[in-house]
Amino acid sequence: MVRIEFTVELNYEVSAPGADFIFNIHAARTARQAVVAERLILSQPIDSTMQTDPSGRNRHLRLRALPGGLCVKYQATVDIDHDCAEPASLAQVPVGELPPDALACLYPSRYCQSDRLIRLAGEEFGALRPGYPRALAIQQWVRDRVTFASNTSNSATSALDTLVERVGVCRDFAHLMIALCRAVNIPARFVSGTDFGADPALGPPDFHAYVEAYLGHRWVIFDPSETAIPMGLVRLGTGRDAADVAFATIFGSVATHAPVITMRAVEDPVRGFVMPRHRRDALSTDTGLLNVPVLHQGRPSADTRPQARRPQSPQQPIHLRSTS
Repeated sequence: MVRIEFTVELNYEVSAPGADFIFNIHAARTARQAVVAERLILSQPIDSTMQTDPSGRNRHLRLRALPGGLCVKYQATVDIDHDCAEPASLAQVPVGELPPDALACLYPSRYCQSDRLIRLAGEEFGALRPGYPRALAIQQWVRDRVTFASNTSNSATSALDTLVERVGVCRDFAHLMIALCRAVNIPARFVSGTDFGADPALGPPDFHAYVEAYLGHRWVIFDPSETAIPMGLVRLGTGRDAADVAFATIFGSVATHAPVITMRAVEDPVRGFVMPRHRRDALSTDTGLLNVPVLHQGRPSADTRPQARRPQSPQQPIHLRSTS
């Protein structure tokens, strides 16, 4: 089991008459990821509403900030008990047997135009054995052909753009892999999380985008940008692509500062906590069996939950960093 302790601090300057925020930055609760403790601190004396999407289990915090400075600080301790499987044992699930949440991740989406990549995917991967080997080959294909470079894409960059430009950040690697997986009938979805284990040369800790493919009746983790340690990834949100899991959406005129994120893995053999490491097993933290709808209202206190990122003005979706 892996225990990760992390803190996210986000700072904003809100212009009059104020701004509405929707955050998707809480650690998710799944069959294999447990939130042991969490704490939210807001610098303004404002009310907030917490909601959990019953299908994707993404946890959303909504609030209206007053003009002036706003600091959002979220702290959490998360235990991850990975489902580990022999890669060769994970078969591709026939379309007729896919559950509804996996079926929805088989269609093209805003940033993952899989219908435009069917011919390419068929030529490159159609002859490979269906299942984990095919998904792994897609991950390696993306990794071999796309160069990781900070500030090389923006919120409009799609899988097709990345295929042409051959450069991007974690978000772009994820979109391209998802599109290619869907083009060969492997359900795949976008996951936002934290980048534990990333090379310090990439900058300070930040949010991270990775992929989950539905194989062997579970959601299996893939990290096509290979900038983090998959065993140390903490799930925040899942969706068809980045449009579904912007970690902050802002309605109003707001200026932001770079987030400050810290992460620590707890090593304690007595309690069974190990350090995240790279391993050949297929890892999963979501079998799709757990559904935890939650609705919480009230004034944020030392015991609630959230976080966010970059702004500007009307209806501004804020996605993952441009450096990972």
